[in-house]
Parts: sequence; structure tokens; C-alpha cells
Amino acid sequence: MTQRKIIHLDMDAFFASVEQRDNPAYRGKPLIVGGDPNGRGVVAAASYEARAFGVRSAISCYEAKKRCPDAIFVRPRFEVYRAVSQEIRAIMGELTELVEPLSLDEAYLDVTGKTAHQGSATLMANWLRTAIYERTGLTASAGVSFNKMLAKIASDINKPNGIAIITPAQAQDFIAALPIERFHGIGKASAKRLHDIGVTTGDELRKLPLATLVDLFGQKRGQFYHQIAHGIDDRAVKAERVRKSIGTEITFSENSLNDDFILGKIYEQAFEAFGEMSAKELCATTVTLKIKYANFNQITRSHTVKTPFKNANAAALWLKELYAHTDKHLPVRLVGVTFSHLSPASVAYRQLDLFEWENKSA
Repeated sequence: MTQRKIIHLDMDAFFASVEQRDNPAYRGKPLIVGGDPNGRGVVAAASYEARAFGVRSAISCYEAKKRCPDAIFVRPRFEVYRAVSQEIRAIMGELTELVEPLSLDEAYLDVTGKTAHQGSATLMANWLRTAIYERTGLTASAGVSFNKMLAKIASDINKPNGIAIITPAQAQDFIAALPIERFHGIGKASAKRLHDIGVTTGDELRKLPLATLVDLFGQKRGQFYHQIAHGIDDRAVKAERVRKSIGTEITFSENSLNDDFILGKIYEQAFEAFGEMSAKELCATTVTLKIKYANFNQITRSHTVKTPFKNANAAALWLKELYAHTDKHLPVRLVGVTFSHLSPASVAYRQLDLFEWENKSA
């Protein structure tokens, strides 16, 4: 059986690096991409200068400001990040058609059997990092190994702007010394349960019987943890990841009971989500309204149509109706809009146009 060659590419502080690239005044300074540091926004990304102060993504901007008082805060420009991500995706496509994007800033590549760059996955990964820097001005880190789990772990070893390789000969010793928190797929809750029974490293995890892991975590997860402790990860790199939904949401700076204000924000999210869906050449037949109240209770309301929404205005009409049947006595903290039951727009709209033409001709 041919040994697989997997690359995991991870852009370095992607959003923040794009901002520093585009604005020289931000370079070399602690930069935080996110919301208002005096409001309730969260950090979307932080430059390495800000990370030195303990700033990480997903913490509140208020907390980030406390940790790094001199940080520069900028609002995200997702349309720019998406465009740059597409550039990077195209470069990956020059190496292999087997590219599995995980987000805008990271992806797996399967280069098994490729003959470019002497057939070396390491040389391919270095070519990829160089090409990305030359064409976009951004740095990336890469991990190279024989499965997805190890390639992803390797990409973190020499960040930023580095590369690490884990060969089959190195894998078992590497896994044995690895803290269980570093295993991709073991989250904080699972790590705590393992710590509670004295398991802190890959070696200790490897020694646990499969039956014990299944008792602790269930059949599927227990089996997965048992396999990765032994360096087994047979998951394929999937070039086509099926999107089940596309949505956006916004948290208000202050809770609101104002219908006009809330509806305005709902419409904004509808247009943003519809735009993202259209950019991916998809369409949808279901729209869902999400509302989170000040007491953190959350509700969703959905509507499905027979033919895809042709524009955001069509969806907005149904969102207004959905909102009308929600609780108007509780202050609202967050609203979101999601489109689902997705299909390729070229096919769906062509069928819809034909249907409409037949009706008009009848």
C-alpha cells in the first residue's frame, strides 16, 4: 500500500496579517481584528505582537484591551479575507486537485503520487509557502506527515512561517511524548476527563484499553481516540466539502426592544449571508431566523419555499413574518440569518427559469 503524503497548511495570523500587509502603519505593532474594545465584541484574530500579551481569538475585545492596552483594534474586512483565501486556494490547486479547505486560512492537501518537486511532500510544502508569500505577501506554516492528524499537529510546531515533518519512523515516539491537549479532536472537556484518570500524554492514552475509552466517550469517539493514540488516522482528504448552510449573525452593542432597529439588523444579516451564498454560486430554499435574548435564551424560526430564493429581498419578506411571531417583550441581544437546503445556483435557477417560461407560454 502506498504511503500517503498529507500537507496541512495554516496561514499565520491570517486576518491580522492581511491588515498589516495592507496598512504599513500596523506592521510590527500589536493588532487585534474584532469588535469594539469598549463593547461586547470578540477577537477574530490577533497579530503575533498582540499574542505576546496573551491575546487569543474568541476572547472578548474588552479582555483583550486589558491584556494589551496599546493594541490597535480594527474591524474585520471579510470580503478582503475571502478574496485572498481564493488566491491561496488557487495556488494549492497548482499542486493537487485534492484540497480540503477547513476555513479561510487552513486546508489539507493530499499530494500522494504527485511527481512535481521530485515527488517530495516536503519540497512541495516549501514551494507552496514560497509561492503564497511571493504572490500575496503573507506567510504560512505547514505540517507534513502520512495522515491528517499528524500533519495538522506538525503545522503548529514551527509557527509562524515554518515547517515540520513527522515521518512514519518518528510517529510513535512523537505521539508518546505529546500532551493529550495537542491531539486534534480531544477538546477541553475530554482532556479533563482523561486527566481525572491520570492520562496526560499520548503514551498513557495508548496504554488505555479500547473498552475503557468506549465506556468514557462512547463507541465512535472512544474508537477514534484509541486509533490516534496509535498514529492511525485513515480519514481521506475530501476535495468537495458539502456546505449544509451559510449564515451570519451580529451581537448588538446594547440590548434592544426596538422593532425597527432589530428588523434592520435582521435584513443586514440576510443581505450579508445571501451575498456570501451567491459568491459561492449556491442558492437555498430555507431561511432561518435566530434570536438570542438578553437572558441568553435562544430561539430559531424557519421557513422553506418550493423554489430557491432569487434575491435577499425575497428572503427578507419571510424573515419579517418570522420575526412577527417571536416574543416582543424580551430585549434582544443577537440576531442571525442562515440559508440552508443549498444547491448549485446554475442548476436550480436554470430549472426555475424554464418553469417560469413554460408558465408564461401556457
